[in-house]
Amino acid sequence: MTEERRTPEGLRYGWTTGACATAATTAAYTALLTGEFPDPVTITLPKGQTPAFALAVEDLDPGSAMAGVVKDAGDDPDVTHGALIRSTVRHGEPGSGVTFVAGPGVGTVTKAGLPLAVGEPAINPVPRTLMRDHVAVVAALHGGTGDVVVEISVDRGEELARKTWNPRLGILGGLSILGTTGVVVPYSCSAWIDSIRRGIDVARAAGYQHVAGCTGSTSERTVMDLYGLPEDALLDMGDFAGAVLKYLRRHPVPKLTIAGGFAKLSKLADGHLDLHSARSQVNLAALARTATEAGGDTELAERILGANTALEALTLSQANGIPLGDAVAEGARRTAVEVLRGAEVAVDVVAIDRAGAIVGRAH
Repeated sequence: MTEERRTPEGLRYGWTTGACATAATTAAYTALLTGEFPDPVTITLPKGQTPAFALAVEDLDPGSAMAGVVKDAGDDPDVTHGALIRSTVRHGEPGSGVTFVAGPGVGTVTKAGLPLAVGEPAINPVPRTLMRDHVAVVAALHGGTGDVVVEISVDRGEELARKTWNPRLGILGGLSILGTTGVVVPYSCSAWIDSIRRGIDVARAAGYQHVAGCTGSTSERTVMDLYGLPEDALLDMGDFAGAVLKYLRRHPVPKLTIAGGFAKLSKLADGHLDLHSARSQVNLAALARTATEAGGDTELAERILGANTALEALTLSQANGIPLGDAVAEGARRTAVEVLRGAEVAVDVVAIDRAGAIVGRAH
């Protein structure tokens, strides 16, 4: 694969599943019309980049052609890095245009709320447009009609999909073919943030009145026990509290519960919307100030300032009868309400310890 690009930090960019599927489709349709696979195969992405992809597999039969590309996600920790993405192209009925089919390892949409109809292959709109455009170019170059059936498959895709949001979003049987630019930006976590948005869309389409943004599996279990929410009302927000709140600001749900570990929620209370340890830190001075406002004395504040962790600050406060957990939850709720900017979303916050016990609440 050519045109290697790097971020200012020296990290390699990668290519989305949609870009890989487009490259495989372009190669397969070219072979179907000419008998020869272009290798490497060059495509044009929405922003004008022209990466070339080496073919990992190819197969030509009288009525179909198959080409496969191994996805290179660059230096992004992408679950689909190294996956083999295949496209099998067959001639379609005259006037049918491009028809997409989910092959093995590509999911099918089973719930409303996604940008695809129920029953459709989980091949997102931008990759579909990219593939249609490239089919048209190949048809014009080699005398084809452009009426084709494109079957996209991913080796081990069903297994890989279990590590993604797809089962919760109602995309069953495999992965989604994704990408808006064709480029994977290392550590942008764009796929995770997109999954948060799609999770909200699915919950709204299902008519849910209450969703929960949770920082991890422990807080999910706590919220399920507390409210009895169905799994598809739970948003695995990870560290991306801001992504949940900003999307709900434009697409509100009547009630939002934010649930997470005390330390992460103390960052939200301090105004941080990205709770990752590399991008925001626990502010012990803020915790000491909060404990004082909650009734703590100067000695407690000094001990909190000297604490090693947020959990130690919480334990010190609990030992002194100071409800620091509730105060932090209230601060996190206040930040959330500010980000929502008047959207009709009632917010409550549940702070937990590492074992999942509730240590603070605000509503």
